[in-house]
Amino acid sequence: MRLELTGRNVEITPALRALVDRKLAKLTRVMNDAIISAQVVLTQQKYRHVTDMSLHLRGDHVLAGKTSGETWTDSIGRATEKVAQQATRVKGKWGERKRRATPGRALTALAADTTAEEAVRPRIVRASRYHVKPLAVHDAAAEVEAGTDGFLVFRNAETGAINVLYRRKNGDLGLIEPER
Repeated sequence: MRLELTGRNVEITPALRALVDRKLAKLTRVMNDAIISAQVVLTQQKYRHVTDMSLHLRGDHVLAGKTSGETWTDSIGRATEKVAQQATRVKGKWGERKRRATPGRALTALAADTTAEEAVRPRIVRASRYHVKPLAVHDAAAEVEAGTDGFLVFRNAETGAINVLYRRKNGDLGLIEPER
């Protein structure tokens, strides 16, 4: 992310720059690196500290917040909160767009073509690729016990076959081996 920090009637000190960087880091985490550039203008008007913040996101989105406060921490914090609210709204819209279902007309046409037997089938979702490494069964059991996953896919070091070790509901471990 490119940052333009401008001071009007204010000298930009390293502490002030660090404060702005720290506040923008929170927004960067929220937006998952979708922020292209940020422009922050700090202005001091007598006793008021004014912060004008604008973020440019991918897809021609611009988030802006202008606030004033009695201290720089207060002013920059309020501007960041305003921009964060806009960011969560934009991120929510991005998420809705990704999860949007097919249009209603397509669903009715699809439903007319499918039989009752096909409608009952479960949907298969590919979760992720899984690295299969050669292990002994007792080593695999130790990894399942130590890990957060409830299963482990591994290549049995003794037989060379792909095996699955999983945690059962009663707390024991189950081993799935292919037939020879």
